[in-house]
Amino acid sequence: MAKFVFKMENILEIKRKLEEQAKIAYAEALAALAEQERILSELKDKRHEYEMRLTGEIQSVLKIDDIRTLDSAIEVMKYKIQVQIGHVEQAKVVVERARVALHSAAVERKTYEKLKEKAFEEYKKELNIQEKKEIDELVSYTYGVREEIE
Repeated sequence: MAKFVFKMENILEIKRKLEEQAKIAYAEALAALAEQERILSELKDKRHEYEMRLTGEIQSVLKIDDIRTLDSAIEVMKYKIQVQIGHVEQAKVVVERARVALHSAAVERKTYEKLKEKAFEEYKKELNIQEKKEIDELVSYTYGVREEIE
């Protein structure tokens, strides 16, 4: 019995490897996004802390230098938060691109796997036809030999 050989097996393996690489890239992009969101959260917490300290300073004895320092620190935090929001948005874009690439790689792999399945089914049909042909020949030969003996 002949062995089934899929002509495009090497392409299918390449597609599987490309899909694995896309999965890794997607996971890395998600990790980068999580890190950027963590930094943003920390900046917002720091700004909130400065705002609370400023409120406390304003309500206590007026120290103009402390109030100015805290007010400028809050402004710096607002700026850093805006910059970090930009980083988060960029990370989201990278994640989306990685997701699309992963989806594309998965579709291509599935396409080649379907081609392989169809080729295997065709191989089984051809093998079945060949076996039936051999059985018919064997039956014909056996019947012919009996006729000659009798």
